[in-house]
Amino acid sequence: MLEQATLRKPMFILMLLLFVTMGAGYFYYIQNIANDSGYEFVTSWGMKGTEDGNFLYVEDFALDANGNILVTDALRSDVQVFTPDGQFITKFSGKGNGPEHMEKPEGIAIDKEGNIYVGDYLSGYIKKFDKNYKHLETFSGYGEKPGETAESEFACIHPHNGMFYIAEAGNNRVSVFAQDGAFQFSFGGLGTANGQIKRPEAAKCASDGNIYVSDLGNHRMQIFDAKGTFIKSWGSEGDAPGEFRKPAGVALDKDDNVYVTEIGNNRVQKFDKDGNFIIMWGASGYLEGQFSNLHGIIVDDEGDVYIADSANNRIQKFSPKNK
Repeated sequence: MLEQATLRKPMFILMLLLFVTMGAGYFYYIQNIANDSGYEFVTSWGMKGTEDGNFLYVEDFALDANGNILVTDALRSDVQVFTPDGQFITKFSGKGNGPEHMEKPEGIAIDKEGNIYVGDYLSGYIKKFDKNYKHLETFSGYGEKPGETAESEFACIHPHNGMFYIAEAGNNRVSVFAQDGAFQFSFGGLGTANGQIKRPEAAKCASDGNIYVSDLGNHRMQIFDAKGTFIKSWGSEGDAPGEFRKPAGVALDKDDNVYVTEIGNNRVQKFDKDGNFIIMWGASGYLEGQFSNLHGIIVDDEGDVYIADSANNRIQKFSPKNK
């Protein structure tokens, strides 16, 4: 027994050293990824609360013609409007029984005329407002039939055909509507094959007209053309560069680079338009540059990145270091 104990002691020490070394290496890797991401923290705003400028559950963003940021909040049930540096301007919608009110707004997009489209996760309604935040019309409704939506998520306005594309987690598809609310078609469907999706979180439009869909349940990204025809996919479950755990928010910059937030990995990854990995940053936490339960993301014309740090009840802003 004494000989066995003598043998186990060096083995234990060796394993302990290996564990410490691997842990230190992982910490070094995370820190260097953050430092070498090419982006630096600029500011953040918001905290938990119902006061103007605070949040209960930040979802997604849209940018208006003046560069102001429109922010949906699933639990406040409203849309708040901020300047690019986080100064509160106004808010609209919110809880209530009027035609302008919503239960759980998530997806939001703005057309070339400045009209605003907001998808309601719970009611299935898509509500259209003018650029002054006046309610214009309501279309769709909760369900699985063509033209209905279920658990609608993040959306976009197509740069060429002007149609409204919205991801539906509940129906495992993307539905497409004309600006007057007329249903056009849908694509996707539950599955793991190319072109099939499982609880998609975002459908975002690139300048070339392709649609980038975060296939949250399959831990991958997929690209479709404007008609919903599958083009390609990339990613699988994991935490290495180019892998995903519950990809959620999607944004494209003016060069059609693709930014993806991950609920499971609490980080942002940046890819070129073909899905080739460029950089990533972020880690779990509440400090600057750390995240908890990431959702929406958007990039403005200056290249600044705004991120919905949902569980921390705030928005974080980053800028390219070489800006």
